[in-house]
Amino acid sequence: MSDVILRLEGIEKTYFKGLPGEVQVLRGADLTVRPGEIVALVAPSGAGKSTLLHIAGLLDTPDAGRVAISGTDMTGLSDRRRTAVRCADVGFVYQFHHLLPEFSALENIVLPQLANGTPGKTAEQRAMTLMDSVAVSDRAHHRPAELSGGQQQRVAFCRAMANNPKLLLADEPTGNLDSATSDQVFGALIALVRATGMAAVIATHNLDLAARMDRTLRLDQGLLRAE
Repeated sequence: MSDVILRLEGIEKTYFKGLPGEVQVLRGADLTVRPGEIVALVAPSGAGKSTLLHIAGLLDTPDAGRVAISGTDMTGLSDRRRTAVRCADVGFVYQFHHLLPEFSALENIVLPQLANGTPGKTAEQRAMTLMDSVAVSDRAHHRPAELSGGQQQRVAFCRAMANNPKLLLADEPTGNLDSATSDQVFGALIALVRATGMAAVIATHNLDLAARMDRTLRLDQGLLRAE
């Protein structure tokens, strides 16, 4: 097993390439994240944080550079293979929870497991264990609209970790919450990550939250620099 979960080498990305107004958001970004490591990614809005996370999570492809997950180079893989790796090895958390409104909290966490081939009973047991770890198991059968913002985001964390991914990518995961709820929810996220030993990259504007992670990188003019 590789001692590096995520490796980005020389990542470049330009939007509207070759057209007037083209914007090069990544200019050779490099990043290495190891098991159990939590990395904060900070930058102003529009600097390319989401683009970098989407490339790291195989939702987008770079114009140049290399993405490797657990030592496997993702360059040149078919869309089907990239999707399989993304479903099995990568968990995503966004600023808005994106839970499916017609399903309960429990079902939202069970569904990605079923899609990954996990038997229903096993998927339900894992979902309940995850929800219990972040103190929302008592809301298992409530739909998202019946949950508070903090509860919705905790369920979203559990969904991201449902398939026991090697890599967690979070884009402003507490950005829609008030400061007190943000602190509580972020603490729950960190506890989940620490307990599993996965690698995590968390984009945030909150420097206090960034200080609670293992290290902080700033995206500056398309490159990643240590804070």
